[in-house]
Amino acid sequence: MNKKYKILIVDDDKLLLDMYSVKFNQQGFDVVIGIGGEDALAKLRDGLNPDVILLDLVMPDVDGFDFFEIINREKLCENPIVIILTNQGQESDIKRAKELGAAGYIVKASALPSEVLEQVMKIIEEKTGRIEG
Repeated sequence: MNKKYKILIVDDDKLLLDMYSVKFNQQGFDVVIGIGGEDALAKLRDGLNPDVILLDLVMPDVDGFDFFEIINREKLCENPIVIILTNQGQESDIKRAKELGAAGYIVKASALPSEVLEQVMKIIEEKTGRIEG
């Protein structure tokens, strides 16, 4: 990877956070984790400006949609590539995510971590016009 992308992974499942942290670190990403929406928002309000946000929807404190609306409203990031990573596969959720500006939507249950990584890399490439690897 030519550019080291900073990725913020937001989920309330620590096991998943650990697993994806390792996967993205191995691929050369600068990984920051947010344990739930509140934790991730605090990091963004403290000046974190990730290139990519990998965002779960179902979280106890601030859910993914609320998180997305807050970062848009408060302009907490400069054009981040937001990719939803969730077990919610309903059409209404996918539509809402796209309306909020999500660049991608991945259903956890149907994707292995390596496939998630591949899809994220593909979305980054589409969004930035750069071929990484």
